[in-house]
Amino acid sequence: MNAAADPLARFRDAAARRDAAGLRRTLRPRSRDLIDLASNDYLGLSDDPRLAAGAAAAARAFGTCSTGSRLVTGTTELHTELDRRLAAFTGAAAGLVFSSGFLANLGAVTALSGPDVLVVSDQANHASIVDACRLSRSRVAIVPHRDTAAVAEALADRDEDHAIVVTDAVFSVDGDVAPLADLHALARSHGALLVIDEAHALGVVGAGGRGAAHAAGLAGEPDVVLTLTLSKSLASQGGAVLGAPEVIDALVDTARSFIFDTGLNPPAVGAALAALDVLEADPGLPARARAVARRMTRLAADSGLETAEPAAAVVPVYLGEPHTALRGAGICADHGVRVGCFRPPSVPKGRACLRLTARATVDEADLTSLGDALAEIARATGRSLHA
Repeated sequence: MNAAADPLARFRDAAARRDAAGLRRTLRPRSRDLIDLASNDYLGLSDDPRLAAGAAAAARAFGTCSTGSRLVTGTTELHTELDRRLAAFTGAAAGLVFSSGFLANLGAVTALSGPDVLVVSDQANHASIVDACRLSRSRVAIVPHRDTAAVAEALADRDEDHAIVVTDAVFSVDGDVAPLADLHALARSHGALLVIDEAHALGVVGAGGRGAAHAAGLAGEPDVVLTLTLSKSLASQGGAVLGAPEVIDALVDTARSFIFDTGLNPPAVGAALAALDVLEADPGLPARARAVARRMTRLAADSGLETAEPAAAVVPVYLGEPHTALRGAGICADHGVRVGCFRPPSVPKGRACLRLTARATVDEADLTSLGDALAEIARATGRSLHA
């Protein structure tokens, strides 16, 4: 079979090019032999027996599967309780649980947009928001990262009757926080909705981990819509959209990623409810995660590596090119530490990095191992700013 007739040849060629550029992705089973500084388990609840008990009780009561979409058989009393609890925890009026955070973003953006709606999106937003914008049927204005002047210009120059501004609260790679109060003021002055993805903020930012919008004084504002995931600080699975009752009603009626998707499985709902119980009983957990993130940043800076002050639990260590980042991740593994390795297209060209994620349960021995690894990375890669 010649290459022109082989429908798989282009995939092999593309894989070879990615391999040469250091851009191949590999599935690696999670190892308990490595210190986990790569996951999104920010509060260290994934192994908590209280969450396991919540999941098991839900499975016994409602089974392992929700059996259908939430509009058919997929809503249990646990689902409606989680809708209510998430809204109450963040200060929103109402909530709606989806089967993933990705689908929550798809549902929120696509259901609230359309041909008569301008969507203004930060260029560093998560891929789920990017994909939602592509499906929105709206004109999309992509603005420079955290650039409120560009947001104001896009809103002022629009011809559309309506607009939404959509942003991550805490950005997933750089770990910085959006200027939410300023964005809200701009959105309100132009009659727009502000959609905030709290995925990396819930459980870490704000009083008791109530999120970045709550910390910015935006809790319960009728023109603010929150999206979030249950799979990070809450150590479960699923996502949710929170906001005014009118917004939630619109999603139930029109969000395809809600209407046509099987509801979140009951054990995940039970685990998320248990996680909220734990967080409410121990409101100091978020501060402990943030303190670990600051320690990790200091270790990187002390080694001369480029990093950034964390707004939540995400700590980037910038190493430049993909092969250098891969080498850095390998050095960490040699020291018994697993970290994230982010390369294009997840990050801009020349900004490949290690993404360290803090966890409230990280101890001094874990941090010592990380510090040793970062010091070796600085020596081995020549990336030390002290040189």
